[in-house]
Parts: sequence; C-alpha cells; structure tokens
Amino acid sequence: MKKDKSNDATNAHSRRWFIEQCGVGMGALALNHLMSSRGYAQDNPLAPKKPHFAPKAKNVIFLCMGGAPSHLEMFDNKPQLAKFDGTLPPPDLLKGYRAAFINPNSRLLGPKFKFARYGQSGAELSELLPHTATIVDDIAIVKSMVTDAFNHAPAQLMIHTGSMIFGRPSMGAWVTYGLGSEADDLPAFVVFSTGRKGPSNGNSGWGSGFLPTVYQGVQFRNVGDPVLYLSNPRGVDEKLQRESLDSISRLNRMHLDTVGDPEISTRINSYEMAFKMQRSAPELIDISSEPKHVLEMYGAEPGKPSFANTVLMARRLVERGVRFVQIHHEVWDQHGNLVKDLKINCQETDQACAALIKDLKQRGMLKDTLVIWGGEFGRTPMVQGGSDGRDHHPNAFTMWLAGGGIKSGLVMGETDELGFNVVSDRVHVHDLHATIMHLLGFDHEKLTYRFQGRDFRLTDVAGVVVDKLLA
Repeated sequence: MKKDKSNDATNAHSRRWFIEQCGVGMGALALNHLMSSRGYAQDNPLAPKKPHFAPKAKNVIFLCMGGAPSHLEMFDNKPQLAKFDGTLPPPDLLKGYRAAFINPNSRLLGPKFKFARYGQSGAELSELLPHTATIVDDIAIVKSMVTDAFNHAPAQLMIHTGSMIFGRPSMGAWVTYGLGSEADDLPAFVVFSTGRKGPSNGNSGWGSGFLPTVYQGVQFRNVGDPVLYLSNPRGVDEKLQRESLDSISRLNRMHLDTVGDPEISTRINSYEMAFKMQRSAPELIDISSEPKHVLEMYGAEPGKPSFANTVLMARRLVERGVRFVQIHHEVWDQHGNLVKDLKINCQETDQACAALIKDLKQRGMLKDTLVIWGGEFGRTPMVQGGSDGRDHHPNAFTMWLAGGGIKSGLVMGETDELGFNVVSDRVHVHDLHATIMHLLGFDHEKLTYRFQGRDFRLTDVAGVVVDKLLA
C-alpha cells in the first residue's frame, strides 16, 4: 500500500505546532501561576497586598541626607573631643582603621557648634537644629548606626538596597513589591532629588534591581510637570488618547497572555498611570492650595523649587495613598568648609523636616507613616582640610525615625568619648532594614524573591529587629 506523504507532512506540521504553541501556552500558564503565588496581579501588579502580620506603618517617607551629615556637629556631643582638639588620637584606636582620604593619624577636631538639651527626653542637639529641637519628644534618635562602606556610592547602595553591589532592589521597591499601593492615580514609589548634585549611586537608590520594574521609584521633578511629557501634544485630546491606550493595552494583554512576562504588566501599568496622572499631578504639585500657616510652618514658597516644597509634597503624596516617598538631598559631604556649609544645609532642611512631623501628627497621619532621616555614614573625629573638614566614617553615625510604631522621645545608643566607635546598642544598616520591614508588617526573612537560583531579601543574610525602637 502506497504511503500518503502529504498526510505525513500534515501530521508533522501538527505535531510541531502542538509542541511549539502548546508548550509555550503551558509554560505561560505555569509562569502565570507562579506570578500569582508571589503576589503579582496581571491587571494591576500594584494592587494592595496584605503583609505577614498587622503593620504599624502603612507608608514611608525617607529623608535621605546624601553625602553624610556630621553626627559630631549635630547630634553626638563630645566634650572630650573638644578637650583634645588638635592632638593626635590614641594609637590603639586606629589599629586596623581605614579612612577614605585622610591619614588616620590626622589630629582630632573638636565640635564646631554648641549643644543643649531639649524636651522631656533631654535629647542633646546642636544649635544648628533649632526646629528639630521642638520635636525631640516625637522622634527616636539612634546615635549608634554603623555600616560596611566608607565611600559614598557603595554606602548609599548599602543604605538603600542592603548591599554594596549594584543590581539589588531598593528598599522602596521591596516595600511596594510586598504591599502594593493604595494610590490609584499616582505611582506607588515616588522619588525627588533636591540637592546640588544627584546621588553618588545614581538611580540605584530607587531601582527595582531584579524585581519587575513596576516596583521601581518614579522620579518627580521639583518644578513644572512632575514627569516629562506628561502633557498631551497639540492635536491629541483625552478621547483620542483613551482610544489609543485601549488599543495598545489590548495588544499588550494578548502578548502577556502568551508569554507571561511581568515586564508587559509594567508597560500596561505605566501607560495607564501616565493617563491618570494627567489629572492628579497638577493638583498634587499646586501647593498654593495649602493654608498659609502650613506653608509658613514648612518654609515653603509655591512656584519656587526647594527642599521645603518637596517635603510638603511628600506629605501630600502619602495623604493620597502613595506607599513610599524618598527625598534625596545630596549636600552633606563636608571635607572642608564644614562650619559654613553645615549652617547652610541645616537652614535649608531643619525647618521642613520638623514641620513634616508636626503636620503628620496634627492630621492623625504620624501613627501609620514612618519617617526616616539620615545619611549613608558619619564623619571622622579627625580633621581634614586644614582645620575645617571631616572625612567619611562608617564606624558611627546618627539617624532619627518617627511615627509608624517607633518609640517617641527615645535617645538610643552611645559612641566612645571621641565619637569614633559605637559602645552600646549597635545598629547595623541590616538591623535598620529589618526593623523597618517589621513595622510594615513583614518578617524580613520571609519577604523574598527568587533570582538566579537563590532567595534574596532586603537584609541579605543578616539583620535583627531592634526591639528598643518599637513603641
């Protein structure tokens, strides 16, 4: 009997079609199931999600003082450092110590500003911080922070991502991955840069790393449209734009159903978010609608870009459901001109930071908004730049936190008499991250993402919750 070759060709084609097309389809189903099990929602990957347990904080505002403020001039008063000003530090103190630029045997430099105690907590602050002095009973000051890096880029990566290696997700990305967002018409994670230069670690401080890019921060400008090209070009009205987006969305969803790539969800979400922001963003950035007394409290001036305006916008963002707001203010790297520049820096930031705490408190928002203030490391007790500068110092620095389950009026940790090493209540950056995640309702060891064969987390393989910080 003669064999029908045409049937063989048809059957072979059918088999190839089944293996190729159904294999992809079955793979997509498996991937979609995996994505769902990890909290991805194909229609809205930023839909609100429940944490591991009841959270104390629902939103975060990170006031990131890039460049590293001098704890010795602002928070950590050291009379002995003043006493030994101009002398060499003890040799045993410097054993194994590595500075970024100076010879560790440089002479000691006493504090340049006066200190006083404030509030019921009796917290010591320098004369540079008259406004922060009015909120000491609402914040927790941690004077015992340590980190692993002594140069800006790796240290900023550490404070933002928990690693000195590029490519890890930022803290804001982890938070939005875990919690989603309550803002329907604004990004879940918003970033501002208000300093005189950008961050030393580039955009990595708000990147998503190996997480889907839907979780990365969206950088807002400080003047004009918050995002470039947000306004429609001439000849494009809302109806035409909506019809175009619907057509593009249908094509993207067809592709998503086929391959299951979470980056397609990101693309769909970004188009829709841009459309919604055309209505929400103009109202958001118009701080002239704020009462006069609120503007004066922050020191904000509508239409004039400033750190104060941006901090006020941060409050407006969390008020509208934005999950994580990060303000990067890179001005604190005083290798020289310490006295002059610190005065300027504090004049630009002190009032607005204190106003944020007062404003959130009077609105009933502080209880579930976690505010974090601090840089990537501290400054050396030894002098740099003649007699008016300090080098990078990872062994000790100060941060403060408020709201969102933080114990108010707390002064925690202690450094030695020269402000060189932490001697009690040491808090590593990993411990800070573990505590932040705990306040947001997460076991930091269980909020993970599998990448390249292992489960990653913000705290890497370290970190403990700092119970003393908890209310």
